[in-house]
Amino acid sequence: MERIDTIAIYGGGGHGKVVADIAASNGFGSILWIDDAPKEEAVGLEEFIASTPDIPVALGIGNNLHREKSFQRLTDAGLKVISLVHPSAIISESAVIERGAVVMPGAVINAEAVVKEGAIINSAAVIEHDCVIGRFAHISPNCALGGDVKVGERTHIGIGASVIQCLSIGPDVKVGAGAAVIHNLPGSIMAAGVPAVIKKEFR
Repeated sequence: MERIDTIAIYGGGGHGKVVADIAASNGFGSILWIDDAPKEEAVGLEEFIASTPDIPVALGIGNNLHREKSFQRLTDAGLKVISLVHPSAIISESAVIERGAVVMPGAVINAEAVVKEGAIINSAAVIEHDCVIGRFAHISPNCALGGDVKVGERTHIGIGASVIQCLSIGPDVKVGAGAAVIHNLPGSIMAAGVPAVIKKEFR
């Protein structure tokens, strides 16, 4: 029998604590912890699969690549991975939030924006109309993305960064805190500054 008041969170670090708060604000009264290095209050993934496979799981892992791998493990095991949205977030009715995504307090996601699987929209971030946030990307607190911005998979936009409208940022990019992105950015680079310039290539 499905226990709709119970949720499991995969990842017991700091990000997982915030996800747990969001789960509680959505009415989940009981939280189970899954961790690859389980402590007293957590279980390993294999134990969870064997004992409680009917409970929905939210992703509580901040690292983009690790979150992607964990999502794959969960879905390969047939578990139900869900999205979580804090009640204080403002989400357009035409926006799409895919499974595994987390939207944190005070975030704004406007018309026809898409937040893909496993992405994080952190506290007070603004995602304007028609943006597409790639799978397992992370938009940090107080970021602002203009309309029709495309963000690639596993890209991390640092705290307080801004991106002007109609730009494309490739996959596996790191944008530094406070940066102002005014040109398209290719994949696998680090960019920082005002305006943002490429500082490092990861290839």
